[in-house]
Amino acid sequence: MTIEPIAARPKAAAVPTASTELRWTVPQARALFELPFADLIFRAQSVHRAHFDANEVQMSTLLSIKTGGCAEDCGYCSQSSHFDTGLKATKLMNLDAVKEAAAAAKAGGASRFCMGAAWREPKDRDMDAVCAMVSEVKAMGLETCMTLGMLTENQAERLADAGLDYYNHNVDTGPEYYGKVITTRTLQDRLDTLERVRDAGMSVCCGGIVGMGEERDDRIGMLVMLANLPTPPESVPINSLMKVKGTPLGDSNPIDGIEFVRTIAAARIMMPASVVRLSAGREHMSEELQSLCFLAGANSIFIGAKLLTTKNPAKEKDDALWAKLGIRPMDV
Repeated sequence: MTIEPIAARPKAAAVPTASTELRWTVPQARALFELPFADLIFRAQSVHRAHFDANEVQMSTLLSIKTGGCAEDCGYCSQSSHFDTGLKATKLMNLDAVKEAAAAAKAGGASRFCMGAAWREPKDRDMDAVCAMVSEVKAMGLETCMTLGMLTENQAERLADAGLDYYNHNVDTGPEYYGKVITTRTLQDRLDTLERVRDAGMSVCCGGIVGMGEERDDRIGMLVMLANLPTPPESVPINSLMKVKGTPLGDSNPIDGIEFVRTIAAARIMMPASVVRLSAGREHMSEELQSLCFLAGANSIFIGAKLLTTKNPAKEKDDALWAKLGIRPMDV
């Protein structure tokens, strides 16, 4: 079976139909996963080197600008109001606190500053504040990214006008497994927001989480869906589930390390021009596993001791690994 991607049409539907000419089909993606490991890594590294400097990794920092109390029931999330995780909800941070955090992130080596709010969707009354955050952080010379939940057309346009570079809105998992992860928002809701982000002129950050009890075919389905969007996401975060006590998915069996690397490699091959982020879960990964992920084509990470609510490797630990691997920060 060939695993070369089919030539893409210039424009496709957000959810391709059976008659749509796809960049990647499920059988082609499955064939990637089934390659001998050395062959898969060789192909992924070859694709990676054709599009990126193999020794550069984008350094980003993630800040929770509004924590907890979210109306969604995402089964992995500590911030959902549906679950008792011991997390206390907070109000939206003020602008000065965000600017201080952004300055610290830049001083620590980050080139992109990501801001996340635990909302199902922002209210219009919040837009002045979040747009001000975008403008001020961008003025500091950082790339800007936000994740605020679903957006209306007007909200997307306002963020774009404020200078937002990227909007993050993950699909989380494959279409067949989606309903086992979340019930308060449909997959189409997510795709609709991604379309509004595109129409407003912003770049898309969109990926998912693995290790939530899904099967390989669910991971394949997620990557096929992302690769076949009208324009694939410029940034593709692949998260390894950070188990949170009190959430429905908190007792999921962890994904096998080699299978995780295969997922990274497939993402790199299927979306060759995208930045693939080794995102949540690095705190529990060995240096060897992280190194395999970089070899497989991951070239973006979050730095800083904390993600939204979960731990991230300490700076000293990361710096030691970069020195061993010869990794240097990617320029914006």
